[in-house]
Amino acid sequence: MDNLTHSLVGAVLGQAGLKRKTALAMPTLIIAANIPDIDAVAVLLGGHLHLAIRRGITHGPIAMLVLPLILWATMLAYDRWRPKADRPPVQKGWLLALAYVGCVSHPLFDWFNSYGIRLLEPFSSQWFYGDTLFIIDIWIWATLIGSVWLSRRRERQGQGSWRRPAAFGFAAILAYITANGLVSERAEGLAGRAIKDRLGTTPTLVVANPVPVQFWKRDLQWRNDEVYGFGKFSFPDDVFIHGKVRPHGIGVDGPDRPGKMIADAKAFLFWSRMPVADVSGDGANRRLLISDQRFNDPRVADRFKLSIPLNDATAR
Repeated sequence: MDNLTHSLVGAVLGQAGLKRKTALAMPTLIIAANIPDIDAVAVLLGGHLHLAIRRGITHGPIAMLVLPLILWATMLAYDRWRPKADRPPVQKGWLLALAYVGCVSHPLFDWFNSYGIRLLEPFSSQWFYGDTLFIIDIWIWATLIGSVWLSRRRERQGQGSWRRPAAFGFAAILAYITANGLVSERAEGLAGRAIKDRLGTTPTLVVANPVPVQFWKRDLQWRNDEVYGFGKFSFPDDVFIHGKVRPHGIGVDGPDRPGKMIADAKAFLFWSRMPVADVSGDGANRRLLISDQRFNDPRVADRFKLSIPLNDATAR
């Protein structure tokens, strides 16, 4: 998910009462909820190499053990440095526990979208996909912002019930996420049957990709070993499957290609869940075009597309 969502998750947990456990609880929760994204520095590598690094080692089990400890030590050092005048003491045990709570929330919420996350890195490079939420969900934003605002307002007014809005808001987004997961599951099941009935081919993978704002709708992408296609779904049972079926040019080991792919293409294929390969041009202008079905929207497609001159993509 986006970092505003991660920050709001940390804030709503704090306002639900966790911030009263120790001094520095709220900043610890918010920072911890974002800290696995330190792998964002990988974009400095340029090209598509960062795709093979993002949502990997810093989101895996070792990071979930080590990153909270680093943050905890940093917050304790900050506590020793800052002025001591009239402030509550830091409870070291609670501060460490909250660092873990915030940090673990990050891969959980990242898992909910279809971009993918390697939850077991470095022990396994398998990608996991929730296919439940769009990467930026304004309904989650609105619920969390409203919950935190109302909770803080009641707290400033001295109301004893100030924790309730945050607790209710967090429960509401969990219910919303569960409902979205059921929508995606229904979309994928109905789409699989519709593809077989209408096109006479059996998909081996159907992805119901959440869309912005309209949480009851899904963009459908499907494929089998030879062909791929698209569709639309609207809850509860409106399924539209595009009639056009295209060969995706992907074999068991990746694009059908002579020789060995360059590093950028290898990184892209390592990340890609639904890769598509095409050859365009002729002669010296022939190029291998690699993309991913999930990101075929013209507004983002260029960020997830690789164009390689064939004479540079091969090793002879």
